[in-house]
Amino acid sequence: MRKLGRILVIPLLLALAATVGCGKEHRADVVRIGVNDLAQPHWEVFQRKAADAGITVEYVSFSDYNQPNPALAQGQIDLNKFQHVRYLANYNARNNQNLVPIGATEVFPLALYSKKHRSVTEIPQGGEITLSNNPANQVRPLLSLAAAGLITLKNGASWDSQIEDVDKATSRVKLTTIDPTLTAQSLDSVDAAFVDDTFAVPAGLTEQQIIYTDDPERPNLKQYINIFAARVEDKDNPTFLKLVQIYHDPEVEAAIKAESGYRGTFKNNDQADLQATLTELEAKFRQ
Repeated sequence: MRKLGRILVIPLLLALAATVGCGKEHRADVVRIGVNDLAQPHWEVFQRKAADAGITVEYVSFSDYNQPNPALAQGQIDLNKFQHVRYLANYNARNNQNLVPIGATEVFPLALYSKKHRSVTEIPQGGEITLSNNPANQVRPLLSLAAAGLITLKNGASWDSQIEDVDKATSRVKLTTIDPTLTAQSLDSVDAAFVDDTFAVPAGLTEQQIIYTDDPERPNLKQYINIFAARVEDKDNPTFLKLVQIYHDPEVEAAIKAESGYRGTFKNNDQADLQATLTELEAKFRQ
């Protein structure tokens, strides 16, 4: 999930967010996209490029990760762009839904931040690290902590590892799971925290405070590619697929790259590839 850069008030976008509430009648000639980083300047560029292609886009702003998928499933919005494939798979499995990815956007490195230490080796025995309380966002931090030597996992590190598998007796640190919107603030009282890119920059965090990062280009991190998601009946909607293409328009990509603290890598995995990854993950989550 991507970062929220410097807070920039864009009156046009904020007006849209205010007038396109989830309860308003949904116009058939408007595509509503749910996002959680509406203040980013690139959404204005995206909207303008869509208009040039004859597509009217309106945004619905969401304040946390629990809202956009239910809104999409209930038809209150047409698309959302805030999550990676693994998160969507977990949502579908837990809620008996069949939302689908229709296009890739970016993948982001996982960053462990600290305001107290300059490296993971400085974290003391018994130090505290916070991470997301959403199970879909826990395994990647667990594997990173194991690789960094901060925790041990009872059955070895694997993509099936869970927070319950942490061997507290042999691990160097204590893990605390909290709402992901609070991980940045927790850095004032803990040794380190995994902070989503969405929340890092608004909280004033910088790359100099990152003490560990993984390689987002690893093949097994395909599940963490961020996506546009749609309802299954809209998976072949030509207007929606055109919007995915517009996201990768050179002008839109340039606007994204220019935003403060951006660390993503653009991805163009096709719909079939993303769906295959989603289907595999859903099967595991439903076991």
